[in-house]
Amino acid sequence: MQTVSLEVRTADLALLGLVPEGLFDKYEEVELLETLRLEEGWRLQLLRVRRKGPLKTASELERESRRIRSLYGLETFELVERRPRTHDYILLVRQRNPERLRRLLTLAGGEISPTAPFRINSEKVIATFHGQERALRRVLKRLDREGFPYRVVRASGRPYVPDEGATPLTPLQSRLLARAWVMGYYAVPRRITLTRLAQQTGRSAPALGKVLRRAEGRIVARWLVTEGTVSESEVSDLSVPREP
Repeated sequence: MQTVSLEVRTADLALLGLVPEGLFDKYEEVELLETLRLEEGWRLQLLRVRRKGPLKTASELERESRRIRSLYGLETFELVERRPRTHDYILLVRQRNPERLRRLLTLAGGEISPTAPFRINSEKVIATFHGQERALRRVLKRLDREGFPYRVVRASGRPYVPDEGATPLTPLQSRLLARAWVMGYYAVPRRITLTRLAQQTGRSAPALGKVLRRAEGRIVARWLVTEGTVSESEVSDLSVPREP
């Protein structure tokens, strides 16, 4: 498996139909948090969208839903969270893939998925993809033949993990814990139930609950070591059972 990060001009990415015209008149940045489903014809993604001005209320977004979907080419969008302090929306968005992207996905054969870091502003895009090396090479060769300009800024045999080593979590724990946080499971008051979160992850509520509790336990244990409350050896005795 390989992870490749590319730097692309936003104007060039717009040629693929991935950046709606006029998007950055009102918004500063779009960040892909997670790709929940990727098919040749459509994609379902969790996005962080930073607005230039004050955020609209949830009711205002609901009233303007049809106009927003038409303006930005969305099939559906759902407001997951508003973050007024940072002017961010967290949105669950479903979009149809433009024809050029469909051809690239067909070429990838389901062996590549966009992943973090994936950020878009008015000038440039940092786009990261993880998958089989042979599939990544096929897609990059196609982009080269089509004259699509890009620059490789990172290539690694390991997935991108921010602050690697900061928490003693398995990849599955890290992924599901991040999803739970982004979707508002840890917000006060809670914005999503365990049952609904489990539906989003394709797991049963009891199975997801076990993964989250194990992850939470290991984070707490690491914090206790940092505070000197327990020893490193006590933490190392924690088992890391196979996730369901």
